[in-house]
Amino acid sequence: MKTKLQKILQEAKDNGQINGQLKFNESLSRYTTWRIGGEAECFYKPENEIDLQRMLKIIPEGTAVHWIGLGSNLLVRDGGVKGVIIYTNGVLNELDINCSEIEEKDKCIITAQAGVACAIFARKAANNSINGAEFLSGIPGTIGGALAMNAGAFGGETWRHVVKVKMINQKGELIVRTPEEFEIQYRHVQLKAVDFKNTDLKTRKLNDTLKKNEQQEWFLSGTFCFEKDAQGLKKSKQEIKRLLTRRAETQPTKQANAGSVFKNPDNDYAARLIELCGLKGLSINNAQISPKHANFIINKGNARAEDVEALINKIKETVFAQCQIKLDTEVRIIGEHLVN
Repeated sequence: MKTKLQKILQEAKDNGQINGQLKFNESLSRYTTWRIGGEAECFYKPENEIDLQRMLKIIPEGTAVHWIGLGSNLLVRDGGVKGVIIYTNGVLNELDINCSEIEEKDKCIITAQAGVACAIFARKAANNSINGAEFLSGIPGTIGGALAMNAGAFGGETWRHVVKVKMINQKGELIVRTPEEFEIQYRHVQLKAVDFKNTDLKTRKLNDTLKKNEQQEWFLSGTFCFEKDAQGLKKSKQEIKRLLTRRAETQPTKQANAGSVFKNPDNDYAARLIELCGLKGLSINNAQISPKHANFIINKGNARAEDVEALINKIKETVFAQCQIKLDTEVRIIGEHLVN
């Protein structure tokens, strides 16, 4: 039997209000790099930006909405996800490079939609003799995810290069924002809060509503600025090759994982702390702290989300007990626990 939300979306699909792919009770394990995950109540892959706008306008207010690109940096609990999963892999993948209209001849502007893979972004930039985007080749996700968490690798960070972003809210409205409107930190991006101190009660209530609406905004595209020089192609391709070789040597790239599990604490490394605590290689059922890199958890085969989450909690508790350092997860965890 369909849920109320499923009925609303099915009717919209049948009436031609939305296109794209709509699925109900779809297993998310095939859409995550951990190969783990329960079912999505509603799974939607839009045809394009306009289709996505129509979809968001139809969804009832308050419906939980989650986005998945390549499915890295994400743990979906075994009990599944209520609401709507928006899947952008293979769509929202336009990328435009413009160097001719920039006053500074050594600068280039790249605009990429949320579904563009970071590795493709890096390669396209290199092919156009553009420097500085090589670090994106080491991020196994999309531009949308990179913007949402200020993703980085090998010393590079996404928001160091952002000029502006286009966002969409749950009403399907488009908003263009600049970096000045965000709090940007290590693996953290958030719209700046509004100061409500000197406003009356009615205005504060209105502002509270606006603030809640702002939190329901997602990145549709980003515009970036990078350098260009005559030796760019050769330099960038060599750097990408070097970074990918280093990644393969130090990370479990051939095993199912979701990337780094924890943020590095100030002046230290999560992997070092985890290894120091003797946890490297520890398994819970088929989930294992990688023997190759302690800040990765691998799925050795048929691991469950509860196994991975148990390992995450074990790491947090042990590192805090032994080192008095609180580790924060870089991995996003969504969904419900499985009820036995």
